[in-house]
Amino acid sequence: MMTWLAHHRHALIATLARMGKTPFATLFAIIAIGVALSLPAGLFVLLHNVTRLAGNLPARPEISVFMHQDAHDTDIAAMRQRLQARPDLAGFRFVPRAQALAALSEQAGMSDLTAGLNNNPLPDAWIITPAQADAQNMARIAADIRGWPQVAQVQDDSQWAQRLTALLGLGRDLVLMLAILLGAALVAVSGNTIRLQILTRREEIEVSRLIGATDRYIRRPFLYFGVVQGLFGGLTAWLIVAVSVLLLDLQASKLAALYASRFHLLGLGLTEALVLLATAAALGWLGAYLAVSRSLRLIEPR
Repeated sequence: MMTWLAHHRHALIATLARMGKTPFATLFAIIAIGVALSLPAGLFVLLHNVTRLAGNLPARPEISVFMHQDAHDTDIAAMRQRLQARPDLAGFRFVPRAQALAALSEQAGMSDLTAGLNNNPLPDAWIITPAQADAQNMARIAADIRGWPQVAQVQDDSQWAQRLTALLGLGRDLVLMLAILLGAALVAVSGNTIRLQILTRREEIEVSRLIGATDRYIRRPFLYFGVVQGLFGGLTAWLIVAVSVLLLDLQASKLAALYASRFHLLGLGLTEALVLLATAAALGWLGAYLAVSRSLRLIEPR
C-alpha cells in the first residue's frame, strides 16, 4: 500500500514539476479549457436565474369563469360552494357585474361609452387561482368548470405558462448540447497536449519499457497531468462565471429596483461548482487516457 501511494505521489509531483517547466503553454491550455467550460456553465447559471425570475413573478396563471346573464344569487352561492369543495384551487374571488362595469368606466376613454348604456352587458365572473399552475392541470380544471350550471364561458391563462415551459426546456437542451460539444473539445485539447508530451519523451518511454516498466506505470504521470490540467481549467471556468455574475448583478439589481423588486443574480452553488470541477477533471483524464493508450500502441522499444 505504501509503495502504491509513493508511486502516485511521485507521479503527481513530477506532473506539477513538468507544468512548472512550461508555464506559458500550461497557462494557455488551462485558459482554453476554462473558457470552453465557462460557456455551458454560464448558460446554466443564466437559465437558473431566469427560472427563479419566472417563479417570483407576482402574476400567476388564473382561470376566468363568466356566468350567464340570467344567473341569480342562488346560482352564485351554489358556485361558491362548488369552488370551496375543490382541493386543487389555491383561491378564488367573485367579481360582480356592477364592479366590472365600474372598473371598465374608470379606464381611459371608456367612461363615455359606459355612460350611454341602458343595461349592464357584463356578466358576473369568478377569478380562480389553481394550486398548481401547470398547463395540464389548468386545462383539466377549466374543462370541469365548463360543465357546471349557469357557466357561460371559461378562459384560462395557461398559454404564457406553456410558452415559458417550452422556452426553458429549449434552453436546457441547448445547454446540454453545448456542454457535450465543448466537453468533446476539452478531451481533444487535453489529448493533444498529452500527445505532444509523449512525442518529446519518446526515448524515455522506450528506455522505461526496456527496463520492464508496465504501461500502467508509464501512463500514470500523463493521466495525472490531464486531471490536474482539467481541474485548473474547471477552476478557471468557475472564476470566469463568478466574476461575470458579480459584474452583471450590479446592472440587474438596478433594473429590478425600477420594478420595485429585490431580485439578484445567483452564481454557481457549492454543489454545482464541485460538479464542474469533477467534470473538468474527468474529461481531462479521459483525453489523457485516450492519447496515451493510442501512443503507447505505436511506440515499440528498439
